Amino acid sequence: MPKLTRTGIIVAAILLSVLVALLIRAANGHMAKPWPERVEVTKTEPVKNDFGLVVGEKDITHSEWSWHGFWVWVGAFFTLAIMSFLYADNPFYKFAEHVFVGVSAAYWMVIGFWQVLVPNLFGKLAPGLVSKIIPGLEGGGTQWHYLIPLALGVLLLGRLAGPKVGNYSRWALAFIVGTTAGLNFLQYLRSDFMSQIASSVMPLVVMADGNFSLAGTFNNLVVFVGVVCGLVYFFFSKEHTGVFGAASRVGIWILMISFGASFGFTVMGRIALLVGRMEYLFGEWLRMIG
Repeated sequence: MPKLTRTGIIVAAILLSVLVALLIRAANGHMAKPWPERVEVTKTEPVKNDFGLVVGEKDITHSEWSWHGFWVWVGAFFTLAIMSFLYADNPFYKFAEHVFVGVSAAYWMVIGFWQVLVPNLFGKLAPGLVSKIIPGLEGGGTQWHYLIPLALGVLLLGRLAGPKVGNYSRWALAFIVGTTAGLNFLQYLRSDFMSQIASSVMPLVVMADGNFSLAGTFNNLVVFVGVVCGLVYFFFSKEHTGVFGAASRVGIWILMISFGASFGFTVMGRIALLVGRMEYLFGEWLRMIG
């Protein structure tokens, strides 16, 4: 049993005091309650006459147990547990991390099985059997060529059986990597290479409706100078001195501005997630805002 230190005792006492204060606040109705509550639920149902025709609607109110507050507390706990890593690594963070990874892995395994393997593999090899489980998969007969991906999948799982059988999993892995590289090569060549070159080839003098466009010309000049100077920076066969060196330094500025804008966009996205969590804690859980 680990020995309790003075710091651990103080932290435990503070956490216990905060928990008691939150429970008292919840009992007074000032925040979400972690225990089930009886709530009134109103449902609208159609009113039918003796002939079964709908002649109106009526509201039916009944009470039922609601666990909404309990799940709000669960969400708040995991949010604070993850944020506690900002102070130091601790058991609460490790617990939340393990739960998140485990639940995510299990969820995506189930999604992958029922939405990928069942319709795309088993539904092709045994359509009659699968159609009894998923009625929307009724279709043609057995497609025997789907035994090939089934065999490759079994070979991948052979890695779990040990090194002797696991060596055969390299065949399946090589097939997957090679096929993916071949299929995506032309796609990336068009989207990431040819399209960028086509977007960079533009007139340096822009005419709009027969008149000179200062804004369009300036925009195209900036793009042209940025592309050329960025390429010059990565040309290492010539020493970066004189005009070549000046263009290289401009290229560095262009690259830093691009990286900074990309990083700023990423940070703003993370801040938006943080704002959402803060709204959840102070709004849905503590009910201090909105």
